[in-house]
Amino acid sequence: MEPLSPTALQGPARWRPAAAAQADAVLGVVIVNYRGAMDTLECLESLLRCPQPMRVVVVENGSGDGSADQIADWAAGRLPVVAGEAGMAILSTPPLAKPIDLARIAAADVGKETGNKAAPAAALTLIESPDNLGFAGGNNLGLRHLLADPAIEHFWLLNNDTVVTRDAPGAVLARMLSGERIGMAGTIVRHYFAPDRVQALNGYSFSLLTGAARALGGNGPAAQPFNPQTIADATDFVLGASLAVSRDFLMTVGPMAEDYFLYFEEIDWATRNRRLGRDGFEIGFAHGATVFHKAGRAIGSTSVRAGRSAFSDYWLTRSRLRYIARHHPWLWPWHWLLGWAIIARRLARRHWGHAGAILRALFGRGP
Repeated sequence: MEPLSPTALQGPARWRPAAAAQADAVLGVVIVNYRGAMDTLECLESLLRCPQPMRVVVVENGSGDGSADQIADWAAGRLPVVAGEAGMAILSTPPLAKPIDLARIAAADVGKETGNKAAPAAALTLIESPDNLGFAGGNNLGLRHLLADPAIEHFWLLNNDTVVTRDAPGAVLARMLSGERIGMAGTIVRHYFAPDRVQALNGYSFSLLTGAARALGGNGPAAQPFNPQTIADATDFVLGASLAVSRDFLMTVGPMAEDYFLYFEEIDWATRNRRLGRDGFEIGFAHGATVFHKAGRAIGSTSVRAGRSAFSDYWLTRSRLRYIARHHPWLWPWHWLLGWAIIARRLARRHWGHAGAILRALFGRGP
């Protein structure tokens, strides 16, 4: 792949944040790591070179593979980072100056601040969980830590297998600050290994009948024109790989639902918000921010259905049924039968393990 040029990184968007809009504001960033330390480090190398003031929390989500020590070694300057694709190295090189101040805390100590004492104000914090809390649980743990800092009003959940452009954090914060009722926003997300293609503009539209989501602008060229307001209006939920929320949103709607473990957390969050009616929040689109996503590396998830893992098929089915039961219970029998149709397709392709995984999900059994 040819190295990206600065012009190619910008894409078609013309809007950029005014520096004064967030000169004194701090953005809280949560990154969840699960058996992907090298991806996490490349993400941090891109993120921490951005000029926007930030407090970044990495949640080590029970990997059990020494990820926490690798992150600490990198912060101390003992572990170099190599970009996953040479053409993307422009976003993470040259290496940041080391050592980087890193605070390490146990998950059990999060939220134990008392009175008006804020959480430790380290620019980079590593929270170590002994257990895999899932996507929502890991992000909620990081959010609880950052919420203890009253100076932070906006939070950006960022997948560990992403890299960001230099102006992305500032653009995210500027969009969140641009409207009083914006509680949730996404960004332009492009494919890391095919950076001239879009994974999603902001997020997805969702079909209640099929339980399938369609990425807005998905797999279109990065140079495709779009109307940002039209995209924001069409967004049923924001892609969780790059999802910003406000403190008011968190206090009103609540944290992500942790019982999904994987998938449907974002649409559950958006649905809970919509059901608040006039008390709910708008979905914005930070179209001045671009994120590049490796997509599904840790769990075998992919936008190509034939390439999904059995693990991914299990959690997609289980979480879809849980979401429907919670928010649209009259459709649950239809979606249960739909699971059998998906099993038939897997069997036709001789994907025996996938079919078995979906069957276990239909009957509420473990993966």
